[in-house]
Amino acid sequence: MASLYVGDLHPEVTEAMLYEKFSPAGPILSIRICRDKITRRSLGYAYVNYQQPVDAKRALETLNFDVIKGRPVRIMWSQRDPSLRKSGVGNVFIKNLGKAIDNKALYNIFSAFGNILSCKVACDEKGPKGYGFVHFQKQESAELAIDTMNGMFLNYRKIFVGRFKSHKEREAERGAWARQSTSAHVKDFEEDTDEEATFR
Repeated sequence: MASLYVGDLHPEVTEAMLYEKFSPAGPILSIRICRDKITRRSLGYAYVNYQQPVDAKRALETLNFDVIKGRPVRIMWSQRDPSLRKSGVGNVFIKNLGKAIDNKALYNIFSAFGNILSCKVACDEKGPKGYGFVHFQKQESAELAIDTMNGMFLNYRKIFVGRFKSHKEREAERGAWARQSTSAHVKDFEEDTDEEATFR
């Protein structure tokens, strides 16, 4: 069995619609749209389970970013191990992206460096926010992408590509920076200025 995660679904997409879209790639064992336990409304993602990994791979390669009910869907291998998802291994952060760079464009650009588990441009109600994330299957692919793409121009904008850092890592770095930056050098005091007056 091979499982695919299908995200960014329109709330009205049904299992039958997904079956119609995904079954040409090969025999499907099951499809499950994840729903709110109380309201039963779609949470915007689903799992499609194929009998054979080769069929799941075909679906991933041919259907990723296809439009269902007016929205491009994002497909990736289902990563059930949360520790692997959160470990940061193979994760790349990209910023200073132009408005024209969407999920599909980001995927197409970075897939040259290796197999991508997931890829997402951050958006709000106004559209893309100018940064995104790519999670590679292998750390070597992430390092190659960073070495190759960091500082490159994409649609006339110089992009930053670096290792993704978790919130905890960023907070630790900020704390270390703050500890280093708490002393200030002050010059040109009059000789009779005392310490107490300095901090009033």
